[in-house]
Amino acid sequence: MSKPRILIVEDERQLVKTLEYNFQREGFETIVAHDGGEGLRKAQMLLPDLILLDLMLPVMSGLDVCRELRSSDKTREIPVIILTARAEETDQVVGFSMGADDYVTKPFSPKVLMQRVKAQLRRREGQPPQTDEIEHMGVRIDRVKHRVTVDGRDIEPTPTEFRLLECLLRQPGRAFSRQQLMNASAGEGSVVLERTIDVHIKTLRRKLGNPDLIETVRGVGYRFKELEPA
Repeated sequence: MSKPRILIVEDERQLVKTLEYNFQREGFETIVAHDGGEGLRKAQMLLPDLILLDLMLPVMSGLDVCRELRSSDKTREIPVIILTARAEETDQVVGFSMGADDYVTKPFSPKVLMQRVKAQLRRREGQPPQTDEIEHMGVRIDRVKHRVTVDGRDIEPTPTEFRLLECLLRQPGRAFSRQQLMNASAGEGSVVLERTIDVHIKTLRRKLGNPDLIETVRGVGYRFKELEPA
């Protein structure tokens, strides 16, 4: 089984570093977003196992992010724990009414937050988990082994290429902008610039052995090829 994937949507950089350290030490994979818009995009594209969501965020508020998550079939079942310095009861009621699963007030103990996260994940155990393997048109991704095969042949993508391919392969036919792909493919300690996405796509096409699998959408970005109707 792969590591549980936690999306941290928080604009306090020092708090983010603390949360990343504690969750990674406990065996979690962490994804980070520093504003609401980026958090929503990463949630929609990467489908984490749980989201830690601050209320007071730039670009888009945590409540608006939560509302959008709950309005989508893809993300409505992902547990959301709100993190906020606002302890008023009315704020908690609004948060829960928007679909939050839990509410933790700052400052909080990392140990207490960890217990809340594990409790939410245990609650989901009876539900079908996000698959660790994706396969489409002969391309297969195994998140546990961090392995990609094409018609049974191993290829060796870089970590950035792996995340980029996973994003495209999860939603064949969907057109992603370069900005969206840049956000999805940025990992811990890596910097992905929008202008380098074209280079990564070119390399992925070569490694896949079939440049037609990743299609260029003029004026938008890229998409993974859909199955042609019989």
